[in-house]
Amino acid sequence: MKITIVGTGYVGLVTGTCFAETGNNVTCVDIDPEKVRKLSSGQITIYEPGLEKLFSRNLKDGRLDFTTDLASGVIDSAVIFMALPTPPGEDGSADLSYVLGVAENLGKIISDYKVIIDKSTVPVGTSARVREMIAKNARCEFDVVSNPEFLREGVAVEDFMKPDRVVIGTHSERARKVMSTLFAPFVRQGNPILFMDEQSAELTKYAANSFLATKISFMNEIAILCEKLGADVDMVRRGVGSDDRIGKRFLFPGIGYGGSCFPKDVQALSRSAHAAGYDFAILNAVMKVNQGQKLYLIPKIKAFFKNNLSGKKFALWGLAFKPNTDDVREAPALYMIHALLHEGAMIQAFDPEAMANTQIMLKDKISFATDQYECLKEADALIIATEWNEFRTPDFSRISTLMKQKVIFDGRNLFDLQIIRDLGFHYESIGRKPIHLPKT
Repeated sequence: MKITIVGTGYVGLVTGTCFAETGNNVTCVDIDPEKVRKLSSGQITIYEPGLEKLFSRNLKDGRLDFTTDLASGVIDSAVIFMALPTPPGEDGSADLSYVLGVAENLGKIISDYKVIIDKSTVPVGTSARVREMIAKNARCEFDVVSNPEFLREGVAVEDFMKPDRVVIGTHSERARKVMSTLFAPFVRQGNPILFMDEQSAELTKYAANSFLATKISFMNEIAILCEKLGADVDMVRRGVGSDDRIGKRFLFPGIGYGGSCFPKDVQALSRSAHAAGYDFAILNAVMKVNQGQKLYLIPKIKAFFKNNLSGKKFALWGLAFKPNTDDVREAPALYMIHALLHEGAMIQAFDPEAMANTQIMLKDKISFATDQYECLKEADALIIATEWNEFRTPDFSRISTLMKQKVIFDGRNLFDLQIIRDLGFHYESIGRKPIHLPKT
């Protein structure tokens, strides 16, 4: 099948590459000529494990190509995916200007039947608005379908190639047949393609992400309560997660969620509810808890240094909002960096993939190390903000030698408390009893 993907961001590039991997001919369209040049020459523009190999193979085999020309990109396609940004506006609602702008242009271009698919995360009712924008100029039949993505950064290729489910919103039997054929290779093991109306499909994405964000914030609240009551959040998490009605995933406490999906989607769903005249109290609380959680370590750090961080040097492990991605959007690390700089501290950071994106945002406000150990030199304390696997079993003797003192503030609960206690570190984490430096 000939497929067009409009937008080569995170979702668009993964979607296009994975469709090409199953034998489709895919053209990706983007308005950024430099990005198109890089992609056309084989230079991948995002970090996602497993993607580069598929990308290179399909580019070489001619199943994947890139252009800035929307008209030439869609003319021979049966299916057009819109994988466009929907950033939050000033009031938190989703900005649909990119989606609707492309829809209007598509109406002027298409000359035969197309299935046009909203892949972007969009509010309920967007499919109808897209249909109206296309119909203003279209002189042929078309269908608009909602097909929200459920890709987790860091495992997006696996999520696309072996989805738990595929959600498709359409009233059209013709579009339904096209979508069934398109996704058949990805559900051969029997995972469902769930057909529903467009509004329900649009709401499903927001509901899923908001529920997961609620689980995270709820467990972070439990972690705070654990500290106040002397309980251990790891024990509580295991006890709660063993209930199959709840499940083990998304129960790890930490310094809050970030990235491009949860913060934006929770906020957008809350705004949609408000516009419908409903106060979504749980979601509003989720957002409030998460904002506070991003800075949860700062009072602990200030208390240790007797409220004077001026001139103190902090090593920071992790900048991305989660491991296995270079995405720093709404990353808790950035919130902590700004808070520490405001107190007069100095920061040297290391992240396996996200330093370039962070440097674009922060310029020379912090320094960057070439590896996790160089980051520690002469540091007054280590702060852990992202749970990269390579941070989980470090050389603690080397850490002890490089730092001014053995002090760790762990926002991801990476280390076993007994091991840290035996090694003589001052260690503070989330929802667990602190370990204090041995008295000398």
